[in-house]
Amino acid sequence: MTEQMEAIVLRTTPYGETNKIVTLYTERLGKVAVMARGARKPRSKFTSCTQPFTIGLFVAFMGKGMGHLQQGEALYSLRKIREDLDKSAAAAYLVELVEKTVEDRRPSPSLYGLLKRILLALEDGDDPESYTRFLEVKLLPVLGLYPVLGQCTNCGAKEGEFRFSIRENGLLCHRCYDHDPHAYPASAKALSVLHKFERVVMDQLGSVTLQKGTLKELRHLLWAYYDAYSGLYCKSRKFLEQMEHWGLGENKNTKTKLDKEEEV
Repeated sequence: MTEQMEAIVLRTTPYGETNKIVTLYTERLGKVAVMARGARKPRSKFTSCTQPFTIGLFVAFMGKGMGHLQQGEALYSLRKIREDLDKSAAAAYLVELVEKTVEDRRPSPSLYGLLKRILLALEDGDDPESYTRFLEVKLLPVLGLYPVLGQCTNCGAKEGEFRFSIRENGLLCHRCYDHDPHAYPASAKALSVLHKFERVVMDQLGSVTLQKGTLKELRHLLWAYYDAYSGLYCKSRKFLEQMEHWGLGENKNTKTKLDKEEEV
């Protein structure tokens, strides 16, 4: 049957000399793949609407297998993201992470809405790294991962000094450090932000500035956790790691819409 759907382009794969397989993420159908015939031709009507992380309106014939794209129109081309190296690298990672995390045809309107709002926020000038960390946290339950972030995973203590233990899948208080001598010694601020990201939805976020050191701690902690438990490999993350190594993006301010209680 023919479906009209708003979707985010997660990935495109060349097929033959002139075609593309386009992976779309939709609110109603979830992740679907469609064949865009002739999309690789220079004057194809599908050229602009099938660029990665484009938000568009698509018409496709959908059967049990791969769909066939009939029409497409870019609703948001996200030009400002594409012209900014930091933002385009972050957007590429965000859509690849979602593409590798969600299952085919398993719709999640809340996750679709979150990814769309993050991409539009980046287009409006917000900091890409803060939103990247936020989405990484929100994808953990989709992967079946539930780290203990509100109390010690061993004794249940909610007060004291804490470290994050990948081995123990959550926080360890100072009385339980011996359960994992290699627990990550994150700052109280980073662990507080991590817990808030787990609990809040995007509508509850305010406008503040996160410290670069806090973001760096969260990045290293979450990537180590993903490496240990998710089984995912994202090529776009390797480019982000190279950018960090090269020192790119370090002078960007980190103002974004995050929890109102967070302070500079």
